[in-house]
Amino acid sequence: MLKIVIDAMGGDNGVEPIIMGVKQALKSKNFQAIVVGDERLIKPHLDSSNNIEIFHCPDYIKMEDSATDSLKRKESSIYQAIEIVRNNQADVVISAGHSGASMSLATLRFGRINGVSRPAICTTMPRIDGKASIILDAGANVDCKVDNLVEFARMGYEYAKSVLGYSNPRVGLLSNGEEDNKGNELTKEVFKRLKEFPYFKGNVEGNDIFNASVDVVVCDGFSGNLVLKASEGVAEAINKILKEEIKKSFLAKIGVIFMFGAFKSLKKRTHYAEYGGAPLLGVSKNIIICHGKSNARAIECAIYQGINAVESKVIDKIASNFIK
Repeated sequence: MLKIVIDAMGGDNGVEPIIMGVKQALKSKNFQAIVVGDERLIKPHLDSSNNIEIFHCPDYIKMEDSATDSLKRKESSIYQAIEIVRNNQADVVISAGHSGASMSLATLRFGRINGVSRPAICTTMPRIDGKASIILDAGANVDCKVDNLVEFARMGYEYAKSVLGYSNPRVGLLSNGEEDNKGNELTKEVFKRLKEFPYFKGNVEGNDIFNASVDVVVCDGFSGNLVLKASEGVAEAINKILKEEIKKSFLAKIGVIFMFGAFKSLKKRTHYAEYGGAPLLGVSKNIIICHGKSNARAIECAIYQGINAVESKVIDKIASNFIK
């Protein structure tokens, strides 16, 4: 049976939404859950019917701690969770704790795939066609070299093909214009290199992330993280603006009754929780890094994401892509 390790500590909202998400996922999928964290905090949310094993570990890396602290604190929850997978006692790690600690430990303890110089965070974004596009890197590497972005493109292509199921994924390079000569010195050099790949469609702009013109958007982690956070902010702002405007008008309230399904669908397609977390591509084991504010639904979806990554053998396929 597939085994999933869940780091229960360090999330913004405490242990409860983590455990609730695990329990919800177990209703839909058959897997063994190993929850790492403080047993005193976890047990009150479980009962005898839950297929959940507790790995007691009271220490954890707080959000205000340095990511490098995790390398020394071997009894912390994220360190122990990663070690379980490193020792082949489970298949994937899910964590909503300190993302820097998760990335650092996964890189050092799992090791990189041969041929990958830097792992990248691969984030899923909604599209107007109802499918999804991915951005990488979304925050792991703020300063990148040409080789790094070329590697991101190759890993993103394999992820879109293997996990998202796109038969011929299209890859674009994020720039300030679609013309071949647009971009800074880094992206211009990357463009030259990516032209060698048949799946490369050229430069893309921010709006192309959502309009289904490409499936994979490649950028450095600084730009990717800005895009990610800005997109989350826009979605939240639109939701609040709609609610405020509806409250102002009686006719608008009546309209909502008839359009309730459409509003519900819009919220589902644009809310971060529906996309779970972000895999760290380029390391030799599976890890899904979740938002610190993840609710139960986000953890549930992150688990499904982890299962898809394991079952699709995406790590093996990425590794095959880098065999020279």
